[in-house]
Amino acid sequence: MDSNCQLSNKKCVPCTAGVPPLKGRQLDELHKLLGNGWEVVEEHHLEKEYLFPDFREALIFTNKVGEIAEEEGHHPDILLAYGKVKIQLWTHKIDGLSESDFVLAAKCDEAMKAGK
Repeated sequence: MDSNCQLSNKKCVPCTAGVPPLKGRQLDELHKLLGNGWEVVEEHHLEKEYLFPDFREALIFTNKVGEIAEEEGHHPDILLAYGKVKIQLWTHKIDGLSESDFVLAAKCDEAMKAGK
């Protein structure tokens, strides 16, 4: 099983206020598991841009990500533009990253693979 699959097979877990956001080694380990071009920005959020041949394909992917987000109860910021979709993820309740952000990021990658 590839490492991204280890994350995408998990479920997002609601976070409670007061839980510290991931930092340092924990954050690095999850980022290595995730891979696939995701960036950790200032130890605060994940970010990735997906490219598409046209607006329609980008919109289809955006809708898939929206469905996944609803199923998981964990919602990314999504920027849809012609031929690209940018996803930003962090756990708003803790104003930083939790494992659920990495889980949802891996699920976004799986949705992209399934669309090809």
